[in-house]
Amino acid sequence: MQAPRYSEWFVPKFGPRSFRLFCGILFLPYTGMVVSFAAWGSFATSFSIERLGAVCVLYFLALGVSAHCLDALGSKSKPWGILPKRKILLVSLSSLLVACAIGLYYAFLDSPLLFPIGIAETFFLFSYNLELFKGKFHNNTVFVISWGILPVFAGSAIQTNTISFEALILAGIAATLSFTLIKTSRKYKRYMQGSQENTNTPREEIILKVLSVGVIAATLAYLVLRYT
Repeated sequence: MQAPRYSEWFVPKFGPRSFRLFCGILFLPYTGMVVSFAAWGSFATSFSIERLGAVCVLYFLALGVSAHCLDALGSKSKPWGILPKRKILLVSLSSLLVACAIGLYYAFLDSPLLFPIGIAETFFLFSYNLELFKGKFHNNTVFVISWGILPVFAGSAIQTNTISFEALILAGIAATLSFTLIKTSRKYKRYMQGSQENTNTPREEIILKVLSVGVIAATLAYLVLRYT
């Protein structure tokens, strides 16, 4: 595993190499953000806990696991070291299959709006992370749509098969946060690649920590307050 990625803030400094690799490749704080955005969509409606849990698991598997595994496959620089491609592809496709099964169940049940959302997310998942079509879809706009806007829409659609006005507002907030995340993350990545000897904490790292932890904490706090 190359030092720049291995030393990034979201990779634990403890545990065996396989554990640290697992946490690193999943970018858990960023995955937590997109799962939170899916929860926001449900919060915008009179929601069912069962469906809230379903959409959160769906996005954890689809974007948290599958997309990040594909990203590791699509990277030409092998940022996580020499990983067995077949194993990573198997994990990615298996996670995506389970996520699709969850989405299809609720789409056929009573939430057909999940069909177009799921089709769009699947297309972006492959085209963005594998940099297909000469990387045409590997850009900040697609990231914002796939990781910010569509999760909120999915969270709303799985509950009521609608996208409420409140969900639109939350999607706008999620889009802004996602854009800030990807812009800051790219700067942070360049910093880490060029400053392996620097022991100072970069401003970008602080922003990423506050952003991801803040979104996750606020989401959990809202859920707790809603049920206490």
